[in-house]
Amino acid sequence: MNELWDNEVALEALPVMLEAFVKVTLVVTVIGSLVAAVLGLVWAVSLRELPAVVGKPLGWALDVVRMTPLPLQLLFVYFTFNQLSGMVVGIVVMGIHYSTYMAESYRAGIESVPRGQWEAATALSLPARRTWTDLIIPQALRNTLPSLGGWAIAMFKDTPFLIVIGVPEMVTAAQRVGAQNFTYTEALTIAGAIFLVASYPTFLLMRYLEKKLEY
Repeated sequence: MNELWDNEVALEALPVMLEAFVKVTLVVTVIGSLVAAVLGLVWAVSLRELPAVVGKPLGWALDVVRMTPLPLQLLFVYFTFNQLSGMVVGIVVMGIHYSTYMAESYRAGIESVPRGQWEAATALSLPARRTWTDLIIPQALRNTLPSLGGWAIAMFKDTPFLIVIGVPEMVTAAQRVGAQNFTYTEALTIAGAIFLVASYPTFLLMRYLEKKLEY
């Protein structure tokens, strides 16, 4: 067992892993998720409200972002806008990338709003802004929130892709610790455990909200 696991190496790796988690992985996930949630809602409403001449190109652009690999997008933006730091690129690119998925979740939530709600808004001559903010979006969010949480967890698990632009997130830190000690088992195991411990409560919260928000 000692050949497979060294407690001293594990104790040395733990604070390094936690620091990388708090300063990079968690920051990118939280801010990136907020960016994705806001932009996703903007995309979903825009695709429904904008005229086809604008809405169709926007839809195509979102499809391109959604269907191309995240590491490729990170590299493209990082080398195109080389004045930006890796952290900023990571937050922006991951936020925009996942906003395209969240837009689909919002779209499904919007389409689940009963047609009668739209007709009632029209009958009351509500302005489009009030129709969205007071009637449609609150109901759509009720159906969309668990799905948004799922995409936030997916973003969290994709943060190791930041290694391609040199951002020292948790898995990168694990590799460095492993290289220093000539053993990777301890650091990578701790990184995996932190991912599990951090994501599982969020998963349980999303399951709870999904049941709580059922009609």
